[in-house]
Amino acid sequence: MPPIPIFSRRVFLGQVFASVLTLPARSETVTPQDGFRILEARQGSLLLLPEPAKETPVWGYNGEVPGPLLRYKKGEEIKVRLVNKLDQPTSLNWHGVRIVNAMDGTGGLTQEPVPPGGSFDYRFTPPDSGLFWYHPQVLPFAREQQGRGLYGVMIVDEPEPPQVDRDMLVVLDDWKLDGKGQIAGFDTAPDAGRMGALVTVNARAVPVDQTLPPSSRLRLRILSAADARFMVIAFNGVTPLILAVDSQPCEAFEPARRTIPLGPGARFDVMFDLPADVGADANVTLLGDNEPDRILLRFKTAGDKRAPLPPVASLAQNPLLPREIKLQAARKVDILIEALSPPSTAATLPLYWKLNGVAASGFAAAPLFSVKRGTPVTLGFVNHTAFVQQMHVHGHAMRLLHDLDDGWEPYWRDAVLVPEGKTKHAAFVADNPGKWAIECLIAGRQATGMATWFQVT
Repeated sequence: MPPIPIFSRRVFLGQVFASVLTLPARSETVTPQDGFRILEARQGSLLLLPEPAKETPVWGYNGEVPGPLLRYKKGEEIKVRLVNKLDQPTSLNWHGVRIVNAMDGTGGLTQEPVPPGGSFDYRFTPPDSGLFWYHPQVLPFAREQQGRGLYGVMIVDEPEPPQVDRDMLVVLDDWKLDGKGQIAGFDTAPDAGRMGALVTVNARAVPVDQTLPPSSRLRLRILSAADARFMVIAFNGVTPLILAVDSQPCEAFEPARRTIPLGPGARFDVMFDLPADVGADANVTLLGDNEPDRILLRFKTAGDKRAPLPPVASLAQNPLLPREIKLQAARKVDILIEALSPPSTAATLPLYWKLNGVAASGFAAAPLFSVKRGTPVTLGFVNHTAFVQQMHVHGHAMRLLHDLDDGWEPYWRDAVLVPEGKTKHAAFVADNPGKWAIECLIAGRQATGMATWFQVT
């Protein structure tokens, strides 16, 4: 019998780093007899710090961070069974999916939370292709559950995906660890969010290095799973083209100054070609906000140059979204975002925020507004706080309106970044019946006053 090779942990991790970005053509599917894929919300461990540090205890789907990749073809039915092995209630929210309301996974609004030891079956067919993610959505537990690693990625492939040499998943997150390598930050005020010094790509400390042939064409599917950090990433040595924003295709365009702003939960599909020369370098860098810049991804070219590819083309536009929104006929709703000063301590969890003068620890009994199916809606997010807010609307795709005229940006969003002291407007057609959450994507703020909902009848 030939000798069994023995690999050190350092060698093994080197192999993991080499493949941590590249997506498989299909996700591995493990299903019971009734055809549901199992996702267990349970404890796990993750090597976040270099040797000789020990692994960090985390919570993950099937113990993994990110959770198992769910990858499907457009038109394919999704059948997932959530099994709760935590000691807290939980759920699965399918972030960005224009989903049937009963499957949205917003605990206390669209379903009862899944209790410890319980399970819930999610069964739906996504109408759109794109990059989505899944995470808990039960207040006030979502902040800790997501912060400990409970999130994962779902990809619904286009009928004819574009030709690339590497299809890469880039899940950005940051971690606040104590001196023993344990996840910390949940004993602080929940409204502040958890922002840590350790930045990771796919749960691996940055930078992550990749070596590819010259002129290789890459597709990066970028997701910010950070709870509170607002990121600006820059592309150096390559010319990035954005193909999709928040799951929805757009006309391919080069971002200003080759930088992309990422609020919590934001997703971008980006494509670029590496330099044509052997030994060339390129990188994706997180620009520092009162801290040094950090290289997230570092690319180096080696080997034979690949044959030329045609110019990068736009993805097919989503025919299910309206070509225009009749703003003159829209239901106009302003959402005034204010801070409570001092915070209210009347509730079990202190309240720090109020929406339209109301502070609540969860979803109110009555909707903020109700419209009939097919009604155009214009939301005004009026931020009277000293903090940037990332406001997310469930079940719909929105157009961000121009500040100075009646036009809109040439891409769709499911969340709007609202600078401190500013107002942003977004419009959509309320074409998805049900109860839909509007919330801040800094998870700790949802349960401390910054969550509401609307109804489409």
